[in-house]
Amino acid sequence: MVTAKRSVTVLGATGSVGLATIDLLERNLDLFSVQAVVARSDAAGLAAVARRVGARRAVLADERAGPALKAALDGSGIEAAAGALAALDAAAVPVDWTMAAISGAAGLAPTIAAVRRGGAVALATKECLVCAGEAFMAEVARAGATLLPVDSEHNALLQALGGQSVDDVERMTLTASGGPFRQWDAARIAAATPEDALRHPTWTMGAKITIDSATLMNKGLELIEAHHLFGVDGDRLDVVVHPQSAIHGLVTFRDGAVTAGLAAPDMRVPIAHTLGWPDRLTTPAARLDLAKLGAMTFEAPDLTRFPGLKLCMQALAAGGAAPAVLNAANEVAVAAFLARAIGFGDIPRLVEGALEDAPRHGLTRAPDSVEAAIALDASARALTARRLPRDAVRAH
Repeated sequence: MVTAKRSVTVLGATGSVGLATIDLLERNLDLFSVQAVVARSDAAGLAAVARRVGARRAVLADERAGPALKAALDGSGIEAAAGALAALDAAAVPVDWTMAAISGAAGLAPTIAAVRRGGAVALATKECLVCAGEAFMAEVARAGATLLPVDSEHNALLQALGGQSVDDVERMTLTASGGPFRQWDAARIAAATPEDALRHPTWTMGAKITIDSATLMNKGLELIEAHHLFGVDGDRLDVVVHPQSAIHGLVTFRDGAVTAGLAAPDMRVPIAHTLGWPDRLTTPAARLDLAKLGAMTFEAPDLTRFPGLKLCMQALAAGGAAPAVLNAANEVAVAAFLARAIGFGDIPRLVEGALEDAPRHGLTRAPDSVEAAIALDASARALTARRLPRDAVRAH
């Protein structure tokens, strides 16, 4: 049980993970003092969040939305600011705990700013490790920060590991719901619309991560993230499809024992684990009722129907710049799909093309700094954009 009051900052406060965090903070305002809430451009949403938790400061990364934020907070006593530098400044303010939930590569710089000032950082932005895993973990070590995974799968692995050495781990297994297309044939998947892909059977998430779940690209990115978080090689990581989403991660030890992290599919469970760390918070999440659940099923992922997962496995094995190129290409492809400029089946094809093109354009080395990671991301995006239809390039 948490006893001492803690100062916190929430990066990505208006997204699905951010709002779940705000819900927990609002229920425990006697335990937490919110220093800053940061979002991209949703002035009304951020102002509402800031008022709910009594934040000292609210910051939007999009400078154009600054006047709307100030108007929405007028009379509240909450400081309002806008712009990329203001967001970085807010992330760098010393606090006990930071939620890093700015999605995509855009979350890299503010998350690194939070890491550099030490304290605990709850990581919900997997792209930080996919784009710059080695450099990011080096920053964590230099700052003496505590990195806590928020993704339900990695949080389950952390809890299932139980503080034991990864040297005793034979395998770590991430579970996947299978997404909305688990039982669709290849032709039907290829013709899927954005509306089809956004109907996730288990989780309510933002559009980009929901599309990644439909392609299973998200699970592949999580494999890369797990590699860096736990220091486990790719040959000791795997994925199993588990539609009930009751088990989120499993650890198999060298003696054959298996431990698993189970919970109802509610992001407030892993968030609360990191927010209370090393203590526990009470949450309103539903409790897992195994008798009511009745049965749990498991199946191997189909890498033919879902080639995105296979591409992630190959990028992890290749190392170097490959994971960052894959992530950048995927972000470009998903945006084009959501804009209806390409088909669902084009997403993995664009990513594969970018990975093939990258060595010919000198994109081979893993970034050794945040700045190098950002530059690599920009180059990979440009490389992918060349493969888009002309109308899609203009829209992007």
